[in-house]
Amino acid sequence: MNRKLRGLILLFSVLFSPVIIAQDISLYNQFNGRYDFTFIGNTLNPEENSFQVVPAIFTSSSATLNLASGNTIEKAYLYWAGSGPGDFDIKLNNIPIRPDRTFSYQRNATGILLDYFSAFKDITDLVQQIGNGQYTVSDLDVSPYIAQHFIRRTNFAGWAIIIVYKNETLPLNQLNIYDGMQAVPDVVNITLSSLNVIDNQNAKIGFLAWEGDKDILVNETLRINGNILSNPPLNPANNAFNGTNSITGSSTLYNMDLDVYDIQNHIDIGDTSATIQLTSGQDFVMINAIVTKLNSQLPDASVSIDNIGVHCNSKTISVDFTVYNLESTHPLPQGTRIKIYANETLVGTYQTLTTIPIDGHETRSVTVVLPEAIVSPFTLKVVVDPDNTVVEINENNNEASTTATLNISPQVNPLPALKVCNKGYGSGYYDFSGYDELVKTDPSQTVSFHETAEDANQNTNPIYNSHHYLSEQSPKEVFVRVGDANCYKVTSFMLLTYNCPPTVYNAVSANGDGLNDTFFIEGLRTIFLNFEIYIYNRWGKLVWRGDQYTEDWNGLIKDGVGHELAPEGTYFYILKLNDPDYPNDLTGFVYLTR
Repeated sequence: MNRKLRGLILLFSVLFSPVIIAQDISLYNQFNGRYDFTFIGNTLNPEENSFQVVPAIFTSSSATLNLASGNTIEKAYLYWAGSGPGDFDIKLNNIPIRPDRTFSYQRNATGILLDYFSAFKDITDLVQQIGNGQYTVSDLDVSPYIAQHFIRRTNFAGWAIIIVYKNETLPLNQLNIYDGMQAVPDVVNITLSSLNVIDNQNAKIGFLAWEGDKDILVNETLRINGNILSNPPLNPANNAFNGTNSITGSSTLYNMDLDVYDIQNHIDIGDTSATIQLTSGQDFVMINAIVTKLNSQLPDASVSIDNIGVHCNSKTISVDFTVYNLESTHPLPQGTRIKIYANETLVGTYQTLTTIPIDGHETRSVTVVLPEAIVSPFTLKVVVDPDNTVVEINENNNEASTTATLNISPQVNPLPALKVCNKGYGSGYYDFSGYDELVKTDPSQTVSFHETAEDANQNTNPIYNSHHYLSEQSPKEVFVRVGDANCYKVTSFMLLTYNCPPTVYNAVSANGDGLNDTFFIEGLRTIFLNFEIYIYNRWGKLVWRGDQYTEDWNGLIKDGVGHELAPEGTYFYILKLNDPDYPNDLTGFVYLTR
């Protein structure tokens, strides 16, 4: 492929490459556990560009991975970089690679705009499959741009793989991988955030940098928290980026650096960030990635709300939640506090019952009584370690919240009292079969009738014969259970009886044949216990008076102490029932025969 065509392909690749992200070095990923890291990689420069007479560049190079036994690859990140706007179609072990992310840098070198690029690809699956052995990057071609960059001796290309591995024999560590693209001269300050220094023993930091020159060392220093880093003889204090590889001990990694430094004495327990400062009075150096390893044996509490149990018309709820200790490097201690809030009102305080191991969890079910002021719906929140009494890897993942809804009883229509005629001793038959539809406010509601409130609440012993229900007492309360899909409500109505009007049989044949021998009024003596009855002849003379304690009139006229037969004919009666349902006298006639 000729260079012109290659240049057009590279231009097309730039135009349609992934979106360029922010250039400042920032945290990309964090690992907590028994982890460590290493680098492999190689330059494509045949020699340091400062010594080249004629610019030259390779399109491939190789490096060897040789992890010790027991190390398991957790993550592998490929970075490649070079002069120019970018080559984003490369191969690794003859497998095509396209970047997940890209970086760029442009500088004005005395009126000449020079472009530089870097690309990133997560190649974990590939490296886990290949394992130890040789890795070759090919088809990385920046040759169309090296002539322009050769003027300023910044023609370069190279690649590196950052490998995070796990081993159960390692101490518990926190690994942070930061990347971006920042450069000097003259000075650049980089803040490494999200650190958690619990123990600084064996702490180290690694750098992936491009375009450093071995013999350019004008005011070139690398500092962490103001302390100059060095690793002599490979990395002197005044020449940090000089084409070296701390892993292999190579000093011929032309115009790129894979350097690792001990920082045990340059950070303090309790630090949550560190400041990296790179100065250079002449040498052009670009930082692409930084890796930190800290001994960080810390728990990391988090919580989930698993279930909320609500009861009908109750402010007492059950809350099932799980406290986790994931992404941690130390057990979460027993007694870690837990608080539950409803709409930011504290409704319960608890604690973990056991020590939760790394990657472990503890599930709890508790009962919470909500204040009356809490109405549905409301926000339920569970917070573990709410007062930050436990030092954790991440203090920002300690709570979970959800919207909860209470079960509220349905709306119902009021039911009127039901009255029937009492035929004796307060008993009566009632038909309230239509009340099941009358009480509903929604056709989907279910209705049942019960003799006690307890039966209605328990939904037991329903009344089935609501169309012909016999009540032996009056008044009597009937309870109605009205339910929907979630809840129910119990209402009631009253059964009332009133005294049936008496039935007067107004024909008397007082002849002793046993048929109609007396003036009989049905329903009088069993219902109207205080009645009075008066019988008059046609001239208005009282001939007989009776009540609950006298027998029915048998056609005799009471005259002092004697009795005489009343003549046949029509007589008139006045019946005083003395009952609030019948305040007026009942009057009529009775016909007497013999």
